[in-house]
Amino acid sequence: MRSAILAAVTCTLLAPGLPAVAQDLSQQTDRIFREFDRPDSPGCALGVIRDGAFVYRKSYGSASLELGVPLTSHSVFYVGSVSKQFTAASVILATEQGFLSLDDDVHKYIPELPGYGHAITLRQMLHQTSGFRDFFDLVYLSGHDVAAFNSPAAILKLVERQHQLNNVPGDEWIYSNTNYFLLGIVVQRATGKPLAEYAAENIFRPLGMSHTRFYDDASVVIPDRVAAYDPGPGGKFLVDWSTTYAVVGGGGLMTTVDDLLQWDNNFYENRLGKGTLVHELETVGVLNDGKPTDYGMGLFSGSYRGVPIFEHNGALFGYRSDILRFPNRKFTVACLCNLASADPEGKARQVADLYLKDVLEPDQESGPSPGQNLPEPSVFAGQYLDRRTHVIDSFTVENGNLMAWGSALRRKSANRFYDRFGDAIAFDSSTGTEHATLDMRGETYFSGSKIGELHSDELALKNFVGEYRSPELDGALQLSLDQGALTLKAGGNPPLKLVPIDADEFAAEGGFSIVFHRDGQGSVSGLSVFSPSARGIAFHRAH
Repeated sequence: MRSAILAAVTCTLLAPGLPAVAQDLSQQTDRIFREFDRPDSPGCALGVIRDGAFVYRKSYGSASLELGVPLTSHSVFYVGSVSKQFTAASVILATEQGFLSLDDDVHKYIPELPGYGHAITLRQMLHQTSGFRDFFDLVYLSGHDVAAFNSPAAILKLVERQHQLNNVPGDEWIYSNTNYFLLGIVVQRATGKPLAEYAAENIFRPLGMSHTRFYDDASVVIPDRVAAYDPGPGGKFLVDWSTTYAVVGGGGLMTTVDDLLQWDNNFYENRLGKGTLVHELETVGVLNDGKPTDYGMGLFSGSYRGVPIFEHNGALFGYRSDILRFPNRKFTVACLCNLASADPEGKARQVADLYLKDVLEPDQESGPSPGQNLPEPSVFAGQYLDRRTHVIDSFTVENGNLMAWGSALRRKSANRFYDRFGDAIAFDSSTGTEHATLDMRGETYFSGSKIGELHSDELALKNFVGEYRSPELDGALQLSLDQGALTLKAGGNPPLKLVPIDADEFAAEGGFSIVFHRDGQGSVSGLSVFSPSARGIAFHRAH
């Protein structure tokens, strides 16, 4: 019976008279999601939109393995950072209504933030150039479980303690959830209404998005809400979802594939506010030196196989989501998943490859010439350290392909590759050490040299053991030795093994780098923690 219900509600029925081309597209689309198309697996809800209507809509897998409930197009997903475009829309509409200006300093609305020696405008926050450290990293390093740290007031207090920024506001693009968390507070203080209420009145209800809301109250029952999962051992699945996490702004949106059709249509109909919304959302930010970024307001701007796109994905707990829009073709793929390994960005591109095959350029630029003598991908594999930012990127080899950021890189030439988003990665060994550079929209986002494996004996590692405290975090880091390896522990979080990458620098899981500092006598006196979105958090050695 359960299988029959699943088939009835998830399948788009192909009538006998449906053109063979449409049947073939449907079957090819189904093959992309076939691993999830069974009742004992989580999966994805898919909406393929063209010219304002669904041309294909189907759901694969279960909304709840415990209850045997299948996914449908009206299943309600937590969509993570896809929420940012709705927070941005709220700020823009509040601007139109005279509550604020995009060029206001954030201190006008949140005066309790420390002074940084620079104004930080709402526009810079929307474009992710403000310099605010990401609060997720701050919560972790302060010793708290991110999933359980559910108080906006406590998060704001943690941000208030930060007296340093990642960068001079406007100088760099660095993605940070803190920007949009604070923007949610700005909306509330400027309009007198919580973000959830303001967005409902000005976006969701006017567009008929009846199953969409910012989830800022954990006591509210959400009909058709979807559970989320992680892959488990032996092909099983582990529950990974939170019914209590209610922080909004950077995330927090609950929505459905059906509702996203209405949101997508508004990019062409522009029915909200006074008409500035779509233009503002899609206009990319400009750095202080005049160079454009590839980030609008809650939307990434770029191209896929030669065709302009806007996109944003989302990920938190076991939820994964992606909305990929081709504005010039009036074509969008919305993919909402409840499995951490689902990769909706990759699947959205595979779907687009099918439906837009006549307008997309060949898959990336032509590759190396046949017969060209190419270095093996293993030559480039390893860890690379950007010494300016202390960010570490890793390249591995799988099935003969060079891999990075969870997917295979496409080869352009002997030492040049592309990731699936079209960004270029170039390798250079002219200095004797392999060097990797990642360029995004003409800007160098990462520039690092390969680091070899270092070994430190236990006696040397003992110099780093101790407790380290930060004036910017209400917590301590414990550095210990465990079976000959240095480990870092932040509060009740699991310990992280540190791997030496330089004399006084270590890499840790989660993308953290630890740089130790010494006093005039050469003794270890403190450390700084770096991550891609939270740089240079200083800790002094307590004992």
